Amino acid sequence: MSNDVIIVGSGIVGLACAWTALQQGKSVRVIDRDPFCVGASIRNFGFVTVTGQGRGDTWRRARRSRDVWAALAPQAGIAIEHQGLYVLAQRQQAKMVLQELCRQPEGQDLQWLEGQALQDQAPQFVMRHLQGALYSPHELRIEARSAIEKLRVWLATQGVVFQLGQHVQEVISGAVFTGGQWLQAERILVCPGPDMRSLFPEAFSENNTQLCQLQMLRVQPPPGYRLGAGVMSDLSLVRYRGYSELPGAQLLLDQLRVEAPQELAHGIHLIVVQSQDGSLVVGDSHHYGQAMRPFASREVDDLILYEMQRLLCLGHYQVTERWTGIYPSAQQDSLVRDVLPGVQLVSVTSGTGMSTSFGLAEDIIHNWSKT
Repeated sequence: MSNDVIIVGSGIVGLACAWTALQQGKSVRVIDRDPFCVGASIRNFGFVTVTGQGRGDTWRRARRSRDVWAALAPQAGIAIEHQGLYVLAQRQQAKMVLQELCRQPEGQDLQWLEGQALQDQAPQFVMRHLQGALYSPHELRIEARSAIEKLRVWLATQGVVFQLGQHVQEVISGAVFTGGQWLQAERILVCPGPDMRSLFPEAFSENNTQLCQLQMLRVQPPPGYRLGAGVMSDLSLVRYRGYSELPGAQLLLDQLRVEAPQELAHGIHLIVVQSQDGSLVVGDSHHYGQAMRPFASREVDDLILYEMQRLLCLGHYQVTERWTGIYPSAQQDSLVRDVLPGVQLVSVTSGTGMSTSFGLAEDIIHNWSKT
């Protein structure tokens, strides 16, 4: 049984590679050990984020991925819950960082809003303790839990062959062994998500890749509350490279070390997005290691909720769900390595899989024509 391309892994990285290879006229087979997606691709915000991504390839891939999502979502029956992003500045130094970004090439479509301009565009964010807001039109929000499965089902109607519930035991040049048989392909892409041990573990080790675990919550706000777009906070500006590498970010980090040491210690920054039923997905924290304990911390959840309230002032709310996610993390935003002739390991190692995978897949597969 032969295909042009076999992809191991059906998370967002694998699905993006499948779509891109299909667009190049390739026959594609995707194999995954699980019967449905259970990993990082469904345990996130579903927030396709462009603004704040690292300059260069990551920002470019995020910008391209956003356009691919916008085109594919309606075809696959995936609803876009809302669009845009407001980064709300609580501190004067955060305002300076955001205004600095507006002057960068990546900031040409961004707007700094305060006073009457903020009142006219987003009155829900006019509060005395806020300095103003950066608005980006780029971002898209989809419901990750359902979007990945809908995308997979749609790709199957386009000709991608899926073998789910089958563990790939071995990969060699030109073939993979699964279900007691060898399946052949000219190209093989291994997209294992957070599974860094089953296939080519040495590549992850040589890349100094570790696991990152995050905590997230679903919050029911007061009836009728509408967010209108995604929201981030000052804490995001010292985590996302597109902000943190700006000169003014160091002064903000110094201020946060005094004012929010526990949040920094737990890697907390704030993202809030809204689902169709009105509930808010809120997070997240970041803890690192080679293996992660499966227990969520109430202290961390409370810190996240405290930051949410500082920013949004919801009044009463109810936490209806809590969960953890896990993804591979390294110094670089992605890992693409030729592990054997015709076999590549592909991993997004920055927690930006939903935001960058389609752009990354295009880079990988378009490079095949050059080799």
